[in-house]
Amino acid sequence: MAKLLHLSCSPRADSESSAGARVFLDGFRQVRPDWDIDVVDLWRERLPEFAGPIVEAKYARMKAQPFNDAQRDSFAEAERMALRFSLADRVLISTPMWNFSIPYKLKQWFDVIVQPGLTFRFDPSLGYLPLLKDRPTTVILASGSDFATGMNRGRIDMATPYLREILRFIGISNVRFVPIGPTTGPQQPIEAARERAHQHLAAMAANF
Repeated sequence: MAKLLHLSCSPRADSESSAGARVFLDGFRQVRPDWDIDVVDLWRERLPEFAGPIVEAKYARMKAQPFNDAQRDSFAEAERMALRFSLADRVLISTPMWNFSIPYKLKQWFDVIVQPGLTFRFDPSLGYLPLLKDRPTTVILASGSDFATGMNRGRIDMATPYLREILRFIGISNVRFVPIGPTTGPQQPIEAARERAHQHLAAMAANF
């Protein structure tokens, strides 16, 4: 069965990024009712801490050294997470912007799966090479500022370039970003931004 993987990155069910994801998924289900929707809620699922045996396993793998039992068990968690992601035919990431970047849970998720031999490899003559197959990916990014039209009053968006680069590094370049903002301040601009984004997401979902 074809699968869409949804990385849900907000701890709030009523957040703007979560609401945008619901609009997108409702539209997607209408045109692809036979697809499996695999939701990875980063605030409900246990993410391994990137410390101890899993770090040791990463460097052992880079040096082509065998794992001990603790390293093998820890790296198996990263393998399961990376495999779940790699099996998706489509990817949806819905996230708020926190302090101009991404929530720490999403950064932790990337830190766990971006491992040598799982999502990238290193060739001495060619450098770093991705291991994942490219696939259509949509990123919904909600922020307090208006990054959609550039009226951000000098604030800096570090989330978009980070997500674009980390996904490219592991092989995913077919990425479209849908900003939602402002999400704070006077109500009228918030509602207008929400309506624009939801219309755009509904249209995108029909062809995703």
